[in-house]
Amino acid sequence: MIARLRERQEWQFFSVLHRADLPLAAAWWSVLTLRGLLPAGFAIAMGALVSAVENGQPLTTPLTATGAIFAALQVLTPLHAAISANLGDRTSAWLYDRLTEACVQPPGMGHLEDPKLARDMTTARDFDLGMTGPPLSLSLDFIAGGLVELLAGLASAVVLFGFAWWAPLVLGGAWLATHWLLRESGVWKDRRTDEVQAAQQQADYAYRLAVDAPAAKEIRMFGLVGWVIDRFAAHRVTLHELQYKATRLRERSVLASLAVVLGANIAVFWALGSQVIGGGIDLGALVTFAQAAIGTSLIAFGGLNWALDGSAAPVAAVLRLGKQTGERGALATTGEQPAQQRPAKEIRFRNVSFTYPGEEARPILQGFDLTIPAGSSLAIVGRNGAGKTTLAKLICRLYDPGDGVVEADGVDIRALGIDSWRQRITAVFQDFIRFDLSLRDNVAPRGAPDEVIEEALREAGAAGLAELDTVLAKGYPGGTDLSGGQWQRIALARALCAVKQGAGVVLLDEPTAQLDVRGEAEIFERLLTATAHCTTILISHRFSTVRQADRICVLEQGRVVELGTHDELMHLGGRYRTMFDLQAQRFAAGLPEEDAEEEMTYDVLS
Repeated sequence: MIARLRERQEWQFFSVLHRADLPLAAAWWSVLTLRGLLPAGFAIAMGALVSAVENGQPLTTPLTATGAIFAALQVLTPLHAAISANLGDRTSAWLYDRLTEACVQPPGMGHLEDPKLARDMTTARDFDLGMTGPPLSLSLDFIAGGLVELLAGLASAVVLFGFAWWAPLVLGGAWLATHWLLRESGVWKDRRTDEVQAAQQQADYAYRLAVDAPAAKEIRMFGLVGWVIDRFAAHRVTLHELQYKATRLRERSVLASLAVVLGANIAVFWALGSQVIGGGIDLGALVTFAQAAIGTSLIAFGGLNWALDGSAAPVAAVLRLGKQTGERGALATTGEQPAQQRPAKEIRFRNVSFTYPGEEARPILQGFDLTIPAGSSLAIVGRNGAGKTTLAKLICRLYDPGDGVVEADGVDIRALGIDSWRQRITAVFQDFIRFDLSLRDNVAPRGAPDEVIEEALREAGAAGLAELDTVLAKGYPGGTDLSGGQWQRIALARALCAVKQGAGVVLLDEPTAQLDVRGEAEIFERLLTATAHCTTILISHRFSTVRQADRICVLEQGRVVELGTHDELMHLGGRYRTMFDLQAQRFAAGLPEEDAEEEMTYDVLS
């Protein structure tokens, strides 16, 4: 039972408060307890005051006690709100720290591309932004108020033992029964269904389309403003309808609750009235017990349940991710051997098979073999989904192969220290990062001498774009933005800077897609010159660039179907020759060369 209790998200929510800030959490619980007990004390003090007035006794003590309790109730409420706001902020910060660690600490990246974790990621990432509920700095005060009421109701029930042993059991039991009778309207049962979470995910995506800059141009150019607003509104309405459906009170449960509560209150107040009429209790006792009976109603099922669920669900998601990301983002093994000057001879894929998480039925690579001589350049071409980028991820050890090995000079790279191996690699991916930082930090995030940075910029054709201290984002004072092609040159300069600091393997995954054909060919020629001592792997669909590589590999369905120099493959007259000729024809005709790959596919199949 204890184990089941610990698994509940409400327990997990309260368990993180002291981990976020122990002194604040202790103060929060202390003030909460005091606020919960004071109403029962106020009822007792009021009864004593009325009895003193009725019996002509001194009023100093009961009046002082009543005033002190009343004053404490007024002072503690805003104090508790301030503590709740601060503790909520600290808890949010603690949770974001845990989420950040859960995302970035695993050495692989499988957890970030695993669809099974996508919904928890969405819930955990945006929980404090007001999209799914109020931020913790606000909701924690609401939760505190609900807990104060619950504790006050229980304390009031205890006071009723002074009247009759059965009174708190009947009245308290009736109000507690509402939690069971109305359990179907509890958010904790229905709000985490697949349907609700899917609606939340769609609503969040529509919101990001509306407010994020990357989509702004196309939304306006294609006249999608109304479409985005309608889509967001539709998904939010759907979400709210589902949440309302999940949380509304069921009519039968409400009627049953009313019957139980009404019967219990009639029994207790009837007994109180009978005792007063029969002289069994005086007026002061009546005031105390009547207030206690009314205060017991605070036990009832109410807003605390929904508020607690809205805050506890993302906390539970963060804690789950802390365990799951470590498993999904883990790599099979990590050795300690230094990478040193590897590869000095070759990088070799030996019988490698690989499938992405959640895609068990669709292997990307299967029995894959390829040898890349050290110090040479290899271009990889093939259809989308052929496994080109996957090869780069495996070399970088962002994933490990399911079967087979990737070797550097005959050593399984899993036996090498992962940081040591990655220091030997630099990469430019299609979705390279654009830091809202200075040009200097964009080229050398981990630092480098200015002369090295400037040389890398020159070799990438990016000299003179901005001063090294200029922030590459318009949202900052003195900041500027760059075109897509200029950003790609910055990404290439980052790779070249890493080469100058010791990297020996250069991975280029469509690194210049936003440059024109001649610009790309010119840049790659510069890269080959600057990285002549490195092992360079290029993934590109432009054959004017590909032909400059020492060797060219044609992938199809996760296998090497052709391998050789440009001249050798042209002479072979196979897949590569077909693609090259088709792209050359389209270029001569002034047509987009990007479509050549798909047209080639139909041509080959026919």
